[in-house]
Amino acid sequence: MSRQLPQRRMSSIHKETKPNEKHPQFGHLPLSTSGPQDCALTGSALLNTPYFNKGAAFPSNERKQFKLTGLLPQDVHNLDQQVKRAYQQYSSRQDALAKNTFMTSLAEQNQVLYFRLIQDHLKEMFSIIYTPTEGDAIQNYSRLFRRPEGCFLNINDIGRVHEDLAQWGGPEDIDYIVVTDGEEILGIGDQGVGGILISVAKLVLTTLCAGIHPNRTLPVVLDCGTDNEELLNDELYLGLRKPRTRGKVYDEFVDTFVKSARELYPKAYIHFEDFGLPNARRILDRYRPEIPCFNDDVQGTGCVTLAAMMAGLHVSDLKLADMRMVVFGSGTAGTGIADQVRDAIAADSGKSKEDAAKQIWCVDKPGLLLKSQGDKLTHAQVPYAREDSDWSGKEHSNLLSVIKEVKPHVLIGTSTRPKAFTEEIVKEMASHVDRPIIFPLSNPTRLHEADPKDINQWTKGKALIATGSPFPPVKYEGKEYEVAECNNSTCFPGIGLGCVLSRSKLLTDKMLVAAVKALAAQSPALKDPDKGLLPDVVNVREISVHIARAVIKQAVEEGVATEEGIPTNDEDLEEWIREQMWDPAYRPLKLVDKQTANKHAKGQSGTKGQKGDL
Repeated sequence: MSRQLPQRRMSSIHKETKPNEKHPQFGHLPLSTSGPQDCALTGSALLNTPYFNKGAAFPSNERKQFKLTGLLPQDVHNLDQQVKRAYQQYSSRQDALAKNTFMTSLAEQNQVLYFRLIQDHLKEMFSIIYTPTEGDAIQNYSRLFRRPEGCFLNINDIGRVHEDLAQWGGPEDIDYIVVTDGEEILGIGDQGVGGILISVAKLVLTTLCAGIHPNRTLPVVLDCGTDNEELLNDELYLGLRKPRTRGKVYDEFVDTFVKSARELYPKAYIHFEDFGLPNARRILDRYRPEIPCFNDDVQGTGCVTLAAMMAGLHVSDLKLADMRMVVFGSGTAGTGIADQVRDAIAADSGKSKEDAAKQIWCVDKPGLLLKSQGDKLTHAQVPYAREDSDWSGKEHSNLLSVIKEVKPHVLIGTSTRPKAFTEEIVKEMASHVDRPIIFPLSNPTRLHEADPKDINQWTKGKALIATGSPFPPVKYEGKEYEVAECNNSTCFPGIGLGCVLSRSKLLTDKMLVAAVKALAAQSPALKDPDKGLLPDVVNVREISVHIARAVIKQAVEEGVATEEGIPTNDEDLEEWIREQMWDPAYRPLKLVDKQTANKHAKGQSGTKGQKGDL
C-alpha cells in the first residue's frame, strides 16, 4: 500500500453517463435491473406485495392488465409526486422514533418509494433509519411490534433451524444474509430478539448504499435468550424469556445456522452483526477461512478507519510502515481497527503480522495491554499485548503515560468514555508530531472521547480529525476544517456488493485492503488538506462502485471469484457492476402464468415478500 494515494479518476463511462445509469449490454445477467419484471400477481395481491406495488403510479395499461381498475384512484402519479407526498407525511411525525415507525410502515407497503424517499433525503434521514434512532426502535421492539420481518431462530429449537431457514427461497434466491444474536447492539447492549431490527437496518443500508437487491436479502436473529433484566421482566417481550445460553450449546446453534445457510443458499454472503465481545471475533475467525463472511463491528470499522488514516498519513507525508498508533478502548471495534492497520502495514512493508503489530499499542480499562494479564486478555487482544519487560519501571496504567512514552502519530478512541481525550493528552500528542491524527470514534455522540472543536483548538488547527458521528466543520483563527465521519456505510456495502457479484468463495485480507485503498483514494483531503479525510455518505453509491470494482478485481486475481464472464477492463467492469445494482425506480411489469412463474414473480421472494399478522 503506497503512501501516495491515487487521485479520483473518472472513466470514460462516467464522462458520458450519469452515475448508476444502466447499460443494457449486460441486460442478460440474472441480477440485471434493466427491462420489465415478470409478475404473476394481480389485483389486491399485487398491491400487497411491496416490491411490486407502485400505488398510484401504476400506468393505465398495467391497471387494466393486472386488474387494478377500481382498486386505485383514477389519477396516475409519478414517483416524484409520490415522494413529495410521502415526505410531507414523514415530516408531520412529531419525533424521531415516530418518523422511524412511519418509514417501517412505508417499507412494508411500497419498496421502491421507501428507498427513493431516503435516497432523496439521505442526509436528513440517515439518523432516522439507522443510528441513533434505530437503537430506540430496537429497545422498544416488543412494544412497537406490528408485523414480523426476517427469520427468527431460537436456541431451544436447534433441530428446526434448517427447516425454518428453508422458507426463504431456493439456492439462487438469497445473496446477502445479516445475522445477529442481539447481545451488543449499537452501544445499547443486549436487546435479545429486538436485534432482528439491526439485521433489517443493515440490509436497508446495503440496498441504499450499494444496490443489493432488497428482495434477495435475509435478516436473521439468533435468539439465545437475554441477560437484559428489563426485557426479562417485560410482559410484552417477544423473545425467549430466559438468561443467555452460552458455551457448547451456543456454539452448536451458531454452527447449525451457518451450515444450514450455506447448504440452502450456497451463493449467499454472510454478514455477522453486533455479536457480544466474547463471540464476535471468535465466530469470525472460525468461519472466515471457509465461507465468504464479514463482521462489520470488526472489519467494517477497521476498514473505514484505516481509509481515513491513510488519507491523514498522505496529508502529513508519513508512511504507513513508519506510523505509531495508540488505540484507547480495546474491545471489538478497537481490536478490529488494530487488525486492519496491522494487516495493511504487513501488506505495505512486507513485515510479518507479528512485527507489524509492534507499531500498535492498545489501552483498555487496566491500562496498556501486557502479556502478564494472561487470561484477562480476549482472543482479539492477545496479538497486541506488550512484553512486560519493555515497560518495567515505566508508568502504563493510564492513557497519558502511554502517549508520553510512545509518542504516537495516530490516536484512536473506541472506549465509550466521554471526554477521555483531555486537553493535556491532546497537547502532549501534538508536542511530538506535526499533524496528529486523532479519531474519537465512540458512538453515540454523547460518548465521544473529545469534541472536534476542542481538539482543533488545542492543536492550533493541526490535528487531522475523524469521528464516529457527524460533526459540523471546526474553525481556528478564521480558517475552517471539515470533520470526517468514519461511517461504516461508506465501506461495508461496497465490500458486500463486490463479494455478491463475483460470487467469491472467501473474503480475503487482500480484498479488504483493496477496499480500503479504493475508499481512501476518494478522500477529499487528497486534493485539499482542509477537507474531510473521507467522502461524504451522500456520495455512497458511487463510492460503492469503486470499492466493489477493487474487491472483484482482487478476488479474480486471488482465484476466489467464481462468477463467469467478469469483465477484465475497468470501464466494462464498472458498467457490469452498475447494471446489477438495484435502483429505487419503477420497472414495467410483464404478466406471466402463475403455474410456471418463479418465486419472485409470485411475490414470494425475500423478506419484503413475506407477510405476517399482529
